[in-house]
Amino acid sequence: MEHVAPPAWVMLAYLISGVFFISALRGLSSPATSQRGNRFGMAGMLIAVVTTLVTHEVASLPEILGAIAIGGGIGWVTARKIAMTDMPQLVAAFHSLVGMAAVLVAAAAFLNPVAFGIVGADGLINPVSRVEMGLGIAIGAITFSGSVIAFLKLAGKMSGAPILLPLRHVINLSTLAAILGLIGYFTVDQSPWIFWTVTALAFLIGFLLIIPIGGADMPVVVSMLNSYSGWAAAAMGFTLHNTAMIITGALVGSSGAILSYIMCKAMNRSFISVIAGGFGAEAAVSNGEAKEQRPWKRGSAEDAAYMMQQAESVIIVPGYGMAVAQAQHILREMADVLKKQGVSVKYAIHPVAGRMPGHMNVLLAEASVPYDEVFELEDINSEFAQADVAFIIGANDVVNPAAKTDKTSPIYGMPVFDVDKAKTVFFVKRSMGGVGYAGVDNDVFYMDQTMMLLADAKKMCEDIVKALQH
Repeated sequence: MEHVAPPAWVMLAYLISGVFFISALRGLSSPATSQRGNRFGMAGMLIAVVTTLVTHEVASLPEILGAIAIGGGIGWVTARKIAMTDMPQLVAAFHSLVGMAAVLVAAAAFLNPVAFGIVGADGLINPVSRVEMGLGIAIGAITFSGSVIAFLKLAGKMSGAPILLPLRHVINLSTLAAILGLIGYFTVDQSPWIFWTVTALAFLIGFLLIIPIGGADMPVVVSMLNSYSGWAAAAMGFTLHNTAMIITGALVGSSGAILSYIMCKAMNRSFISVIAGGFGAEAAVSNGEAKEQRPWKRGSAEDAAYMMQQAESVIIVPGYGMAVAQAQHILREMADVLKKQGVSVKYAIHPVAGRMPGHMNVLLAEASVPYDEVFELEDINSEFAQADVAFIIGANDVVNPAAKTDKTSPIYGMPVFDVDKAKTVFFVKRSMGGVGYAGVDNDVFYMDQTMMLLADAKKMCEDIVKALQH
C-alpha cells in the first residue's frame, strides 16, 4: 500500500502552522516578545493538530477528546503548580515524553506498516521508511533514557557528580556503532529482532551518555536533549508523511543544536568534550582530600546595605542559589530601593547560570525586572572593573577565577565574570562548606574586598531591604 499525497489544503495548513512555529521561535528570542512568541506557537500547534485529526482516522472522536483532555489536564496542572526552581527538571521530563512518543510511533509503524502507508509492492516496508523508522526510534530512545537521567540529576534523586564507568568511551562508541550497523542491516532485513535490538541499545546508550556528565555542563545537556527530541520528531514525521512534524522537529532540532553550540562556546568547551564527561570529574576524584583553611571575612545585611547605598554602580550576578531560595522578587525589590537612592543597578547573566538555558532570565522576568537592566556576559564583563559593588547571589562557578588561572581546574577555559575586579564583592551563599555544581572551591571567597553573606538568599535580601529603608 503506497502513501497517497494529501489534499492541497492540508499541505497549506501545515505550511501555515510551520510559519507560526518559526514566528514563535523569533518571538522567544527576546523576553520582551516571548509572550507573543508563545501565542504563535500555540496557534501553530492548534492548526497542525486539528488538520491531522480531520485528515486521519487515528481513533474515534471520544477517544481523541479523552486523550486530549487527559494530556491537556496534566499539562495545565503541572504548569500551574511547578516551581520556577523545578523548571529545568520539568523541561527534561518533557523531553523524555517527546522521545518516548517517537519510540511508540516507530513501534506502531513497524507493527502495522499498512496503516502508515509504508509498504511496497513486495509487501515489505520500504527501505527508506526503515531508515526513517530506525533513526526515529534510536534518537527517541536515547532522548528518553538520557532525559530521565538528567531529570534525576537535576531533581537531586541521584548524584549530580559525574559517574565514570571503566572503559566508558569504548562501550559508548561500540554501542553507537552497533546501533548504526543494525539500522543499516535493517534496510535489507526487517526481522523483528533487529528492530527491538536497536531499541534496547538506544535506551542503553542514552543512559550511558548522560551519567558521566555533571557539574556545569548540565545546561548544555538540557539543550542537547531538546535538540535530540526535535530530530526524533522530524524522523517520525517522514515515516508518518506529516509535514508539520518534519517542520517542527527540524526547528526544534536545529535551534537546540545551535543553542548547545553557543553554550559550549560560552564555556570554551567542545560538544565532544561535554559528551565525553562533564565538569567536576576531576573534582569528584579529590573530594576526599582535606581543603586548605584560608582566612575570609563575614559580612552582614547592614554592611551590604551601607556599602551599596554609598555606591554609584552595583552589578548583581544571580545563580541557582537564588532560584532555590526563590529570592528573585525580593532581589528586585532591593534593586528598586537602590535605584530610588540614585544607585545604578545592572544584572549580569552567564549563559550557563542555573540548570538550563535562560534559567536566570526566566526568573528575573517573572520578578518583573526591566529587560534593559539585564546583560549577557560579553556585554557587561568589562564593567566590573568600574563597579563599586559586585553582588553575587547563589552563583559560584560562573564567577570563579580558577577558570582563567588554574590549568588543573575542571572549569579551566570557561569564560567567567570578572567580579574579582570590582571594588567590593558581596557573596551570598548558605555556608562556606558548599561549593558550586562543578565541585570547585572559589578564590573570590578569600579576597580582601570580599564579604561573605552566609544565609538563605531570600532572607539575606529581606534583611538588606530592611536596612536600606532605615
